[in-house]
Amino acid sequence: MWLSNSSVGRKVVMSVTGLALILFLTFHMAMNLVALVSAEGYNMICEFLGANWYALVATAGLAALFVIHIIYAFWLTMQNRRARGNIRYEVTAKPKNVEWSSQNMLVLGIIVIVGLGLHFAQFWAKMQLPELMHKLGAEVDVTNAANGAFHIQATFSCWINVVLYLVWLAALWFHLTHGFWSALQSLGWNNQTWIKRWKCVSDIYATIIVLGFAAVVIAFFIKSLCCGAAC
Repeated sequence: MWLSNSSVGRKVVMSVTGLALILFLTFHMAMNLVALVSAEGYNMICEFLGANWYALVATAGLAALFVIHIIYAFWLTMQNRRARGNIRYEVTAKPKNVEWSSQNMLVLGIIVIVGLGLHFAQFWAKMQLPELMHKLGAEVDVTNAANGAFHIQATFSCWINVVLYLVWLAALWFHLTHGFWSALQSLGWNNQTWIKRWKCVSDIYATIIVLGFAAVVIAFFIKSLCCGAAC
């Protein structure tokens, strides 16, 4: 099959799944910003996106996109390393016009994965998962399952979590700035005029997404400091 047997096909899969995940990040960031304005409004969104069938279908779809993106990322990385062979050990200087993020996409991706695991443990495992288990008949406490504002405040009252999330977001920024324009290049927008424009757009877009997430982290930590609830 062309999408798996061809190097170009694998890049297309990486690009499409990556762009789809960026769209999800945009939605997630916009949703989180609601928590800065209204805890009640944010909790209404969390309740709407609980263990309802449409939310579960979307979650499964996102998980599939993420797994495919990871598999193809490792696949392409190994392919590139095999193609270079021993040449990579002979390089003593950084190639011109090659971004740091471009040379470290795999490492950045691993940091993003670890951060995502932390995010799952602190939010998804305490919100959608208990609701799902409850609907399946398990005896679990779902008192605060839809209280997203509560979980945000509890998580970012601890400075350790704040630092970990900011490091995660920094890695995500580098990953997005390169991944966004690289995906568009793989999909055909690779002429000299537009690739420079897309690089600028990707930097701005990634910055907006990361700053949106970071604003929630910092705002809730400051709130906990003001209330004397920080750990």
